Amino acid sequence: MTLRYARHPDLRLTALEGEGVVLHLGSRRYYSVSESGLDILQALDVPRTLDELVAVLTGKYDVTTDAASVSAREFLEQALRDGLVTVEEGP
Repeated sequence: MTLRYARHPDLRLTALEGEGVVLHLGSRRYYSVSESGLDILQALDVPRTLDELVAVLTGKYDVTTDAASVSAREFLEQALRDGLVTVEEGP
């Protein structure tokens, strides 16, 4: 079974000088995210797997696949706790 991550539909994203600001309209809360976190959230305009998100990071930054995987995993875990992303299971 494949897990796909999706951005919560109530999010609004803004880039500001090397980081991002995320507004969750449903909870009316603001979040500050790193530039790579913003890249992940922007990529989640369509559901994506962890491997696809790692490819986004390795394509933009000079980082190993392992480092990008750890970074993406940690970001997604926190984003799930904060309600910024959801998980879909599929074939």
